[in-house]
Amino acid sequence: MVLKIEQFPCRSDNFGVLIHDTEANVTASIDAPEFQPIVDRLADLGWDLDEILVTHHHEDHVEANLTLKTAYDCKIVGPAGKIPGVDRTVKDGDTFTFGTFEVQVIATPGHTLDHISYYLPAAKVAFVADTLFALGCGRVFEGTPEMMWESLAKLAALPDDTTIYCGHEYTQANAKFALTIEPENTELVARAAEIDQLRAEGKPTLPTTIAREKATNPFLRVGSPAIRKTLGLEGASQAEVFAEVRKRKDNF
Repeated sequence: MVLKIEQFPCRSDNFGVLIHDTEANVTASIDAPEFQPIVDRLADLGWDLDEILVTHHHEDHVEANLTLKTAYDCKIVGPAGKIPGVDRTVKDGDTFTFGTFEVQVIATPGHTLDHISYYLPAAKVAFVADTLFALGCGRVFEGTPEMMWESLAKLAALPDDTTIYCGHEYTQANAKFALTIEPENTELVARAAEIDQLRAEGKPTLPTTIAREKATNPFLRVGSPAIRKTLGLEGASQAEVFAEVRKRKDNF
């Protein structure tokens, strides 16, 4: 089994992601942020579009759902409620097949109430959209900080070698904030320098891995004594520390 993954820019700072099972010759788009870049990349690769796997209802993730469905007669999978053109709804704990791969659905609410992530264990990859970012996490628009923390904890529990694809190129700004929370984290300092170099060269900072995020992402490091000391929350719960980090990022 071989899963090919193609990541490319869409809109101002979104990522388009196509996945292709070479054995079954099927292709899916992870969300549908913008019609033309997705169509162009499919044409470049010689792939058809069989499915769109939607993570949540925000416009910058579903804008091209209906136009792609018309163009390719593809099926749309996503959470119940607000997804345009959805053919099949999925929820936490569901599994389905994409070609020869099992896809596990993980509910990751907080950014939105309907947000889900897709995990393909055989490929060691997860598509987490706007729940987890490289060195960051999504804003809490519809849920609560406690809900968002529980969602992040689910993702942090995935195997360390899981490759993570996120919805946006926010990493450089996230790194600047992360350094205010844990300035003496040497891995974070080195990563921030690497990110600056990548962006200076016009290269993406994604994908990332669970291991890398657990080592450097302040939103996953709420148990760190150094972070707790910086925040003055040595005795607080993990959710309370997360809420304070998220509050500071919102005002950064």
